[in-house]
Amino acid sequence: MDIQIIEHIKETVSVVIQCKKIDEEVNRLKTHIELFDQKLHAKKDNKYYFINSAEVLYFESVDNRTFLYTSKDVMEIKQKLYELEEFLSDRDFIRISKSLIVNVNKIKSLKPEINRTVLVTMCNGECLHITRKYVRAVKKLLSI
Repeated sequence: MDIQIIEHIKETVSVVIQCKKIDEEVNRLKTHIELFDQKLHAKKDNKYYFINSAEVLYFESVDNRTFLYTSKDVMEIKQKLYELEEFLSDRDFIRISKSLIVNVNKIKSLKPEINRTVLVTMCNGECLHITRKYVRAVKKLLSI
């Protein structure tokens, strides 16, 4: 990987991806670069915070409200889950139930359950369930 310093460039940073063909890996890299510095706007105790999506363990919808969970906090955000699905990288975040979207990079383990759901243990030890409807998509994404 090369980094070049160009004195006369107009932008602060410009990224060029060179590749033989545009495939899924290249598109994933492009998405990561585009989302690198984007922040989510969250609210807790009447204070507003800017959260990097990489810090998020998962999003949950409860009673028409959406919450984001980090390893330390729970905060409310304005977006609905379907809006987050459009905004976030589909290689890093995936819906696991009607009310949950998880950061796949924060998954510690997966355990199949008897009822054909999957128990997900997050990096902070919290356990969530992938409902049957979403198991196939998660397995495909994680190539299991």
